[in-house]
Amino acid sequence: MPLSREERENFLAEPHIAALAVDAGAGRGPLTVPIWYQCERDGTVWIMTGLDSRKNQLIQGAGRFSLMVDRLEPTIRYVSVEGPVIDTTPATIERLREISSRYLPAEKVDAYVDFAWKNHGEQVVIHMRPEHWVSSDLGSV
Repeated sequence: MPLSREERENFLAEPHIAALAVDAGAGRGPLTVPIWYQCERDGTVWIMTGLDSRKNQLIQGAGRFSLMVDRLEPTIRYVSVEGPVIDTTPATIERLREISSRYLPAEKVDAYVDFAWKNHGEQVVIHMRPEHWVSSDLGSV
């Protein structure tokens, strides 16, 4: 059964790991990798990745990407969004802390942020405006 707009947005607001997919060019399937994401109040989503990463290069080239999140309990449910990149900005330590706090226990955030900021190289935040949605709740397992 398809989810309502409110159900989709609420589901995306939960801290699921997303599968990011982006066109990888002629003769290749899409690059598909797990990634943390964040939702904004206006419905846009954002991810953080390395400035020189293959993900960023492909996303900038394609101008759009998809995210798919799912769960198995209490029911099998998924939401997939696809849309254009609307903004790419240098990452800040505040954005790193925000997304890390979404996924990590509070007592681990400071150590992770310190490590990531010092060791992951230059990062960017990529905002996407969802244009196309696919969602469903398939019921209990």
